[in-house]
Amino acid sequence: MNVVDALDASEGTTCLVGAGGKKTTLYALASRLDRAILTATVRIPIFDRQVATVRTAADPVTALATVREEYHDRDGEPAFPLGLVPERERDDRYRGYDPETVDRLSGAHDGPVLVKADGARTRLFKAPNDREPRIPAGADTVVPVASVQAVGEPLSEAVVHRPERVAAIADATVGDEITPELVGRVVADEAGGLKGVPPDATAIPLVNMVDDDADEAVAREIATAIHEHADVPRVVLARMHGPAIVAVVT
Repeated sequence: MNVVDALDASEGTTCLVGAGGKKTTLYALASRLDRAILTATVRIPIFDRQVATVRTAADPVTALATVREEYHDRDGEPAFPLGLVPERERDDRYRGYDPETVDRLSGAHDGPVLVKADGARTRLFKAPNDREPRIPAGADTVVPVASVQAVGEPLSEAVVHRPERVAAIADATVGDEITPELVGRVVADEAGGLKGVPPDATAIPLVNMVDDDADEAVAREIATAIHEHADVPRVVLARMHGPAIVAVVT
């Protein structure tokens, strides 16, 4: 199974949340989809090299129409994947749109829309705060991401974004060793990886950074824990820097 099919990202709005590979996954999907738009509802690092075109505009629907017209006039020069963001906040990142604006964009576009819907400060694992995630109400698929490489590490800020929130969800203590059960429980929790998933959306957890057989064995334990705590159709095990799907656990 390829990455697009594994994550149900071929159409509609796909939102990435969690930690340990959101951006890598977004870029891999954008490069493999026809007429993809890449955007965000939170800050996102500069990604100009990952797409064909980036436009900053307060109204992405108007910007999309303008890009279509411009490239039509240039005999169809490729505009996609297209990055749309409201403004450049500073040299290394863009701001994101509010979720309602992304819903309007999705309604105006005839292709897939990919959304970074929370932040993790490059950590391997996380739990959201009270203001996260920022998932559009019309999202079709939500992909909670966690890295298998967090397992065996201490539950600390060096590895985990907001370790105290992870500890509260998993009934653990900051400083404890991170186990597959802990990761699976947090990913599957409605205060963790499944927080804010719209009622009509499908959640497909992604366990990333599965680089060898030992990692796969741990990732399968995480997938088992996720299935024990949540009703999801499958858990995808992958190394998204490839990208390569290692396994799909149903």
